[in-house]
Amino acid sequence: MLRRAWNRLHAKVKAKHLDLWLAGYAQARVNQALAPEPRQTRHLMFALCDHYEPQWKSPAKHVADARVQAWAQGYPKLAHAFRDADGHHPRHSFFFPAEEYVPQHLDALGDLARAQLGEVELHLHHDGDTAQSLQSKIADGLQLYAQHGHLSRSHGKLNYAFIHGNWCLANARADGRWCGVDNELQVLFETGCYADFTFPAAPDESQSRVVNQIYWPTGDLARRRAFDEGTQASVGQWHDDRLLIIEGPLALTTRDRWRPLPRIETGNLTAHDPPTPWRIKTWVSQNIHVQGRPEWVFVKVHTHGAQEAQAGCLLGAPAQALHRTLTTQYNDGDRWKLHYVTAREMYNIAAAAMQGHSGDPNAYRNFIMAPPPIAAV
Repeated sequence: MLRRAWNRLHAKVKAKHLDLWLAGYAQARVNQALAPEPRQTRHLMFALCDHYEPQWKSPAKHVADARVQAWAQGYPKLAHAFRDADGHHPRHSFFFPAEEYVPQHLDALGDLARAQLGEVELHLHHDGDTAQSLQSKIADGLQLYAQHGHLSRSHGKLNYAFIHGNWCLANARADGRWCGVDNELQVLFETGCYADFTFPAAPDESQSRVVNQIYWPTGDLARRRAFDEGTQASVGQWHDDRLLIIEGPLALTTRDRWRPLPRIETGNLTAHDPPTPWRIKTWVSQNIHVQGRPEWVFVKVHTHGAQEAQAGCLLGAPAQALHRTLTTQYNDGDRWKLHYVTAREMYNIAAAAMQGHSGDPNAYRNFIMAPPPIAAV
């Protein structure tokens, strides 16, 4: 009987790929338990990063267009009802797939960027690539986005944040599907990527062994799954030869305090798993921060917002409840101050912390990477 129970447990662990990340998660929880409680006001950086795919399941043109229009019309109505400690409305990061380029879709998202409601970054699904072919795909996509005024620029170069399609960063899958490029982290950095926002990917096998951190990948960055080793971002530490990895929350928790069945929390917002106060508390309690600046807490959640079901959640009552919780429970001005940030702004604030800055993180939204031209004030 014990052998059968062990075999069932082992099968569940393997099916959810817990063996990849459970040790990293346990270490993160120990570190959180040992960390002193900040005595000053805590600042919550909240970013919603959207794998925004209007052409999901290859629909007819009018369906894809309607998905974009739902956001162009619905998001301002939602966002204008809420403000953070700095007076900003919620700010959405649209990680748009380069392989789904449609000029009108990027123009519509440009209207939201111009209204300071979001920014466009790079998402890419690819398979069977080499470093050279991947570099070409990225360069072509960046140029197309730049024509619409999207993306940050520095020293004459386009810069971007990245989320990998199908989670498979740095050729993470054992079967080699959905990537093909072992040294993808190097290719991304060389083409202007400053930060990757792919993780968490659990329960997918692409999940990193590093959990609940902002970190610099270390070791040989040309190797497959180079993200599996890293050094936590810390005050006084900076690397100008690699990209930063900014993870969202990953936790073993329960559905809520009244339903104790275990679940894996990945910060994925869906119609079937909408944001709740319990989930928000779980995200915040992972205490993702730059070491040495514990009062600045980073929460990056994700979704596939172009899909109709998720759009209904993120533009409707569940999203209103999310922002009511954020703007009340995490924005009292004493214990907490809330800062709605884009992916770019989250990176900038983390960079400011690493370079020794403190105080109000609102001052560092544009610390290194400037706003894209379309969103410049």
